Amino acid sequence: MSDLFADYAAAQDRSTAFDEMFERDHAVREAYRQVSAALGELTPADVAARADSMARTFLDKGVTFDFAGEERPFPLDIVPRVLSGEEWHVLEVGVAQRVKALEAFLDDVYDKMHVVADGVVPRKLITSSAHFHRQVHGFKPAGGVRVHISGIDLVRDEAGTFRVLEDNVRVPSGVSYVMENRRAMAKGLPEAFGQQNIRGVDEYPRRLLAALRKTAPGGVEDPNVVVLTPGVFNSAYFEHTLLAGLMGVELVEGRDLVCRGNRVYMRTTEGEQRVDVIYKRIDDEFFDPQQFRADSVLGCPGIINAARAGNVTIANAIGNGVADDKLIYSYVPDLIRYYLHEDPVIPNVDTYRLEEPAAREEVLDRLAELVVKPVDGSGGKGLVIGPDASRAELDALRARVLKDPRGWIAQPVLQLSTVPTMAGDRFSPRHVDLRPFAVNDGDDVWVLPGGLTRVALKEGSLIVNSSQGGGSKDTWVVDGTAGPAAAPASGSGSSRAARNVWPIEVGTRDADPDGQAEQQQQ
Repeated sequence: MSDLFADYAAAQDRSTAFDEMFERDHAVREAYRQVSAALGELTPADVAARADSMARTFLDKGVTFDFAGEERPFPLDIVPRVLSGEEWHVLEVGVAQRVKALEAFLDDVYDKMHVVADGVVPRKLITSSAHFHRQVHGFKPAGGVRVHISGIDLVRDEAGTFRVLEDNVRVPSGVSYVMENRRAMAKGLPEAFGQQNIRGVDEYPRRLLAALRKTAPGGVEDPNVVVLTPGVFNSAYFEHTLLAGLMGVELVEGRDLVCRGNRVYMRTTEGEQRVDVIYKRIDDEFFDPQQFRADSVLGCPGIINAARAGNVTIANAIGNGVADDKLIYSYVPDLIRYYLHEDPVIPNVDTYRLEEPAAREEVLDRLAELVVKPVDGSGGKGLVIGPDASRAELDALRARVLKDPRGWIAQPVLQLSTVPTMAGDRFSPRHVDLRPFAVNDGDDVWVLPGGLTRVALKEGSLIVNSSQGGGSKDTWVVDGTAGPAAAPASGSGSSRAARNVWPIEVGTRDADPDGQAEQQQQ
């Protein structure tokens, strides 16, 4: 290995995190053999030149994000995150399983609420969620699908076990970075890229369009699909334009649409055209000013009534956010068992439900040891990492928890796995997570191979969000290599019931690649 890794072994020895590239004895993992060989031929100057080239390409193409008011190219590191085909198979099955359970849950809670009647989830947890929308209760969406697109965030813990980080089933962002990262890495590290069977990511737009068309209202032979964007000032606008272009459909804003007779039309230079499917990239609260925020100019009045009449499909469906409430997450393993009659394939991270008195009391005694998060937080905003917090911050957190225990959950501090990342003129371990994207057409859930790996560029940081200085890595699923054995999730959570500790996803969300709640511009 070149001088680029001169200090890596020592840094790895100081950490308890699982390293994706190196074993504990510093041997290169099998999945990384080609990457290791390619990097061994490079000098720091070579890596810097390639990084500059990738950054210039991203800036020229508009692959950027807003950081503290400054438009920056989205940081892409030259070392990919590599998963063996064996590892990926487990994740692929687990992600599809989770999407199916969340689809069943949403269909149930907006209809008969059998899950409540059978005692699986308390009614108050559903009805008290900020994203449970009574405006859409009692009707099934056209096409029968609520979760067309999802982003299931995963982490690997100290033992090398993948765990669910978070479910994003409202407006998951970041798939554009997956596709652009792949194009950049094919040129940035061709020595390794061309020597392996790496599963492609270019199929995503075709899969997405097919799912949107398949779930169009009944009786429509050639569905007209549009992508609804808040506009050019939205932080994920690049993704909106990219997906619309790759699918060959119109990119529209709310002012381009009109509802008449419970049908939706798009204004064009050739007159109005009927719209059958809307892939919405705006938050629910801004979608229809007749039903939600009356001051919104981002959506179109009357769309909800058109959906109720079965004349338009909305992807993803209004009201999906109830499934993203971090307190509801603690029940997802039970939901998998309840709806699918299966054990979870991917375990969750343990979480305390702070609305429960015994759990709340224990957490308040251990605030300095735990991570405490708001149930509807995004992008890492609002979370408090106990070991890093001051006494004043912990005291303020205690007061907020006591005032609104329903609004908070707590988890142990989890050391996310690390991947070599360029820092200065050397590679250093940096923590990462993973967001696989799934497309659901009602009959099948297809998972995009790999997904978006986000990396915390600051040394020691566990915050991977781009809005807080994070970057990304291309994620390679390589067939023909062996990876660490994936641990099963047998019975995760059931033994914890007696002490009020439950499995849940710890999460990070914000606009662009960091989350699904897209920042709306008014």
